[in-house]
Amino acid sequence: MTDFLLELRSEEIPARMQVKAKEDLARLFNDALLKAGLAAASVETFATPRRLALIAKGLPLATEAVSEETKGPKVGAPPQAMEGFLRKSGLSQDQLVERDGVYYAIVEKAGRQTADVLTEAIPAITRAFPWPKSQRWGAASVSTESLRWVRPLQGIVALLGDAVVHCEIDGIVSGAETMGHRFHHSGPVIITNAGDYIEKLRAAHVLVHFSERCRIIRDGAKAAAEAAGLNLVEDEGLVIENAGLTEWPVPMIGRFDPAFLDVPQEVIQLTARVNQKYFVCHDKTGKLANAFVCTVNIDAHDGGAAIVAGNEKVLAARLSDAKFFWEQDLKVALDSQAQKLAQITFHEKLGSVADKVERVAMLARWLVTEGIVTGATADAAERAARLCKADLVTGMVGEFPELQGIMGGYYARAQGESDAVADAIRDHYKPVGQGDDVPTAPVTVAVSLADKLDTLVGFFLADELPTGSKDPFALRRAILAVQALTETSSLRFRVSELIEQVLEIFLHQADSAIDYDNESFIGEPWKTLFIVADENGKFENPVAIAGAPVMLYWRKHSAESAQVDGLPKLISFWADRLKVQQREAGVRHDLIDAVFSLGGEDDLVRLLARVKALQAYVTTAEGANLLAAYKRAANILKAVDGVDAAAPAPADLVREELALRTALEAAEPKAAAAVSVEDFEGAMAALATLRAPIDAFFESVMVNDPDQSKRAFRLGLLARFRDAVTQVADFSKIEG
Repeated sequence: MTDFLLELRSEEIPARMQVKAKEDLARLFNDALLKAGLAAASVETFATPRRLALIAKGLPLATEAVSEETKGPKVGAPPQAMEGFLRKSGLSQDQLVERDGVYYAIVEKAGRQTADVLTEAIPAITRAFPWPKSQRWGAASVSTESLRWVRPLQGIVALLGDAVVHCEIDGIVSGAETMGHRFHHSGPVIITNAGDYIEKLRAAHVLVHFSERCRIIRDGAKAAAEAAGLNLVEDEGLVIENAGLTEWPVPMIGRFDPAFLDVPQEVIQLTARVNQKYFVCHDKTGKLANAFVCTVNIDAHDGGAAIVAGNEKVLAARLSDAKFFWEQDLKVALDSQAQKLAQITFHEKLGSVADKVERVAMLARWLVTEGIVTGATADAAERAARLCKADLVTGMVGEFPELQGIMGGYYARAQGESDAVADAIRDHYKPVGQGDDVPTAPVTVAVSLADKLDTLVGFFLADELPTGSKDPFALRRAILAVQALTETSSLRFRVSELIEQVLEIFLHQADSAIDYDNESFIGEPWKTLFIVADENGKFENPVAIAGAPVMLYWRKHSAESAQVDGLPKLISFWADRLKVQQREAGVRHDLIDAVFSLGGEDDLVRLLARVKALQAYVTTAEGANLLAAYKRAANILKAVDGVDAAAPAPADLVREELALRTALEAAEPKAAAAVSVEDFEGAMAALATLRAPIDAFFESVMVNDPDQSKRAFRLGLLARFRDAVTQVADFSKIEG
């Protein structure tokens, strides 16, 4: 057994590609070994800006000899079949082995030297490497067959034990030489074998372990901030990125002019992080400090003073630009900025961003006036909605799109808008994913909910639906955001009614696009969504509408229908996403189905309350017994037509019949009353009183009695029992 080292040295590999490249190298190498009948005891990969490397330990020096057996035709098979098999196997018929009336081709393959396997594998791995982006270079690049690599490949180290594995890729010949740090080491580094690779490069100021560079950056940046009396704003993404940019990382602290702190801190942090890859710091009170930590790729002789000074100049220039955008944007009122949104297309079928803002404003006001969102004024909700997208046309958001909403909040507050309006503008995109903060401020909730509902209904109207893993307009995320807003603030509404209201707003906006005076047909973009008809529902294109009443219909709707489609696909999509969300939260899928199967239950808060109460009960022994009794009753009733739940009682009731009837008379109104006030735990408690009498009933009473009156009454009791339980959920959907 021996160890193998492979290093592919190139010009700088982008930091964002290095982690995945390590995984791909290990996968391709292991696949190549497996194909040749080899396996290493362990494989470790490394990545720096200038090299991608691998060490495989415990490789055998040769593959084992193998005997390959291939089944052929039967004895006496047609000559054509035999000839084809002989061509495929490369043998003659007298070399075949006959066994049980069948011919077999047995080929003995000698073992191969591992070095020979690697000689073939290295070029194959290199040429098949799945870089997200790659390039050709040099004179050979005129041919599409030339090597593609992430950046020009400069050297290959391939050592099996102490011996070089000879291979060549586009004129680059493998050897034992690599290069150290670009500035700290001159001349080649000669590698003896895999065992001294890491330490020889360390001596040449190259740390090949990605995790080690991350640790040095993480600990060094924190120490540099603490030495200055500050706290580092930790950022693991920035740690990983800087580790991908350096082979010998040295964190250093620098300063910038305190006057820049007048700019919003998010702007400073993004400028430092995105443009310069710097960490920022807080003072001991938690406020942003005029300090940053940069990670350099050199251990400077002057302690880094010149490097820090250079970085301070670069950051000052960036912050000057940011300060300019901030000051210029403040000079323009958000109302004026909002007017520019008419020039930005939201979607070709859904109009401009200004059209969307108009719809969101109308819906936000409606949500408040209808009492769905409480604690806000309709004027504040509408005002926030009308300004919520205005920052999209500002210079700052043009530079940093990540700050949309955030900058709008700053501008609104600076221009005298109320805190509630400014906060709503800032937070109306939230929540943007799992784990994100869910707004609870009423005005923010109204605007955020309206924005997401408009997006959902609009794209379903436009037939731009998610398909498989593709969701270009993030509609699944929008649904989850609506659910999070609804649950967090306990918003009460019926999904179907809410969708109809959004549709009404779309119709209102489309209707306003009709030019009645000039008898012109509905214009873009609405003609892709709606059809204009006369008052009798007759569809024409175009419609002569001068002075005549008209109606609008969704274009996918049938001409015979008299109402706009309620988008059943959206309701179904909504239900499916809710099921997925609840399953991920640990709720059994069958319990979700049991509540959905009731039909007409599209108040999300009430629906989830049912599900939680149901799960709490059916997971107990008592709940399992009640479920079993329900299924038994349902199966009996399924085989009978025309059961009368009000069938009269015979004169000679047995004790168990009387007990079940009495229990039902008590439980039915209690469960119904509890359901009416949404006390589903109380409803389950009322139903729980039926368990003992229904068990006793099944134990002692023959339901299908020969006496018709007794049979009808007993079936009626079971129907009452089934219906009582179904007040909470459809127990037939529950497994168990």
